Amino acid sequence: MTAPTTHGSNPTAAGHDTAPTLRDAFHQPKAVWAIAFAATVSFMGIGLVDPILPAISSQLDASPTQAMLLFTSYLFITAIAMFFTSWFSSKAGVRTTLLIGLALVVIFAALAGASGSVSEIIGLRAGWGLGNALFISTALAAIVGATAGPSGGAIILYETALGIGMALGPLLGGLLGSVSWRAPFFGTAVLMAIGFIAIAALLKREAKPTHVSPLASLRALGNPALRTLALVAIFYNFTFFVMLAYSPFPLEAAAAARGMEFGAMQIGGVFFGWGVCLAITSVFVAPILTRKLGLIPTLLTIEGLLAVLMLGLALAHSSMTGMIVLIIIGGLLLGIMNTALTETVMEATDLPRGVASSAYSGVRFLGGAIAPAVAGPISESVGPAAPYVLGAITVVVSMLMLAIGRRHLASVGQHHHLTGEQEAEAITTGDEV
Repeated sequence: MTAPTTHGSNPTAAGHDTAPTLRDAFHQPKAVWAIAFAATVSFMGIGLVDPILPAISSQLDASPTQAMLLFTSYLFITAIAMFFTSWFSSKAGVRTTLLIGLALVVIFAALAGASGSVSEIIGLRAGWGLGNALFISTALAAIVGATAGPSGGAIILYETALGIGMALGPLLGGLLGSVSWRAPFFGTAVLMAIGFIAIAALLKREAKPTHVSPLASLRALGNPALRTLALVAIFYNFTFFVMLAYSPFPLEAAAAARGMEFGAMQIGGVFFGWGVCLAITSVFVAPILTRKLGLIPTLLTIEGLLAVLMLGLALAHSSMTGMIVLIIIGGLLLGIMNTALTETVMEATDLPRGVASSAYSGVRFLGGAIAPAVAGPISESVGPAAPYVLGAITVVVSMLMLAIGRRHLASVGQHHHLTGEQEAEAITTGDEV
């Protein structure tokens, strides 16, 4: 999350409700509901294409490697854009940035649905990634600014939208993808168009935002603590997207070996379970663990478990049942890791939160962009277990980066008291993958 605004460390001074209730969450102005709806659809778009990758591969005569590049182009452009979204939002304003982001997603999602080749979709997904980066980077600031009362309730609503979107994306992709691989793209375009109209009609223009330098996020990487965590994140995100982008193909192959058809609907169901687990642990479990164990021990523990799980996937790649169980367990681990890592970023430096999270997100998305581009060729040349073995190695490298750079993270845990908005920002930035 790269909101352009900054707040003090005192939650009451910033107008935050330290104990928001469910009534606070759901008793909101229409503008807040409009942003929450658009945010849900935006997060749905992240996992939407996962269930239809095999169908795109077979129906457009593309290799699995080419199909997985739909993730690479999307994430690569998102990564580059994240370095500059805080600056753009400071120039254009939150409302305008939201609308531009939504408009880009509508246009490029619709064009992707009408495409006739996988190379066209790969290019159009890049435009989709730009739009999603602009929208996600400003959505939290917008939803907090639009609430009429304490911001804590609006943040609960935003977190709810995030979790629902992450879980429903693969399910919607599977449902629509069972009709046609084009349907999820058109469905996203329609839903985002509704969000665009609602925000344009209901969200008022805000006061002139504080100016942010266009190079602020790039300069932030000169900070040793942030640079350490960015390196941790780029290797970890490689592992994340090996699981997300590559797994539909061995799943389909394992089912075929048993004489079963495992299409978009079935893949969507598996990753719906994965998304539900990710959302639950990122919102509810991660804060408990990090307060009991501490941020750094939590990160090292979860990454160690994730390395073991990736090796398990390598061994079980020919077992449909084994893969399904391990993927869903993986969602539990990834949800904790995402939130704990981003919360560590927010505690490790004195940089403005928007700038720090923008730089961190930009670097880590590069790891996600590289993973699908590497997993396909390695699978074809070495074997279907190889991407998972590589994923286990990269998460171990991530652990080594954390251990080597730990001396730069001395401040982490010394002021472990985030406001409600900061907690939501950690969850948001952790899940916008």
